Amino acid sequence: MKATKTLKIGVIFSLLFFLSQNLLAKGFILNSDGLIDPRASEKINQIGSEVKTKLNINIYVYAKRSLDLAEDMDRKLKFDYIKNYEKKLLPQLKKPYVLLTMSVEDMYVNLIYSDKLNKHLDKDDILDGYVVPLLASKDKNTLYAKVSASMLNGYAAIADTIAEKENLKLETSIGNQGKVSSTIWRVLMYFLIITGLLAYTYAVLKKK
Repeated sequence: MKATKTLKIGVIFSLLFFLSQNLLAKGFILNSDGLIDPRASEKINQIGSEVKTKLNINIYVYAKRSLDLAEDMDRKLKFDYIKNYEKKLLPQLKKPYVLLTMSVEDMYVNLIYSDKLNKHLDKDDILDGYVVPLLASKDKNTLYAKVSASMLNGYAAIADTIAEKENLKLETSIGNQGKVSSTIWRVLMYFLIITGLLAYTYAVLKKK
C-alpha cells in the first residue's frame, strides 16, 4: 500500500512538473524540452514582455536536448540540416525578432535576427560572451542548471543590448551580472592556457 501511495505521489509531482514546464514555455520560449528552470523561464518571459511592450521587438528562445542526428553524420550535412531546421521556425515568429537557439547534445547554439536589428546586435559577442561560457563550464552544476543559466544570460544580454541602442533602461534587466560571470570564466580559461604553455616551455627548455 505504501509503495502504491508513493508511486501515485511521484506520478502527481511528475505531472505538475511537466505542466509547469509547458505553461512557462509559452510566450517567448518556443520550446524548452524541459531544460530551462521555471524561474529562468519566468524571468525570460518578463524581460521579453517588457521589450515587446516598449520596443515592439520579439525575443524568442528555442532549446532542444537533441535533434536526433546520427553521430557519424557528415559535418556539413549536419550543419545544413540544423540551418534548414531553424528556417522552418522563422515563419511563426513576429517581426522584428531575435531567436536564440540551442541543441545541447549536438553542441550547437545560434542567434538569428531580423535585418532591422543588424546594427543592434553582434552575434559573436552575445554567444561567446554570455551563452557558451556558462554552457561549457567544467563545474559541478547539472546540465539543467547550465542550460537555464546560459539561456537566461544570453536572453538578458540580447534585451539589454537592444534597449541600450534605443536609449532605454529595462526594469526587468539583470544588469551586468551575466557579463561578470562570463568574464571570470574567460579569465580562468586564459590563466589555465597560459600556465600550461609556460609549464610546457619550461619542460622543453629543461630537457635541452
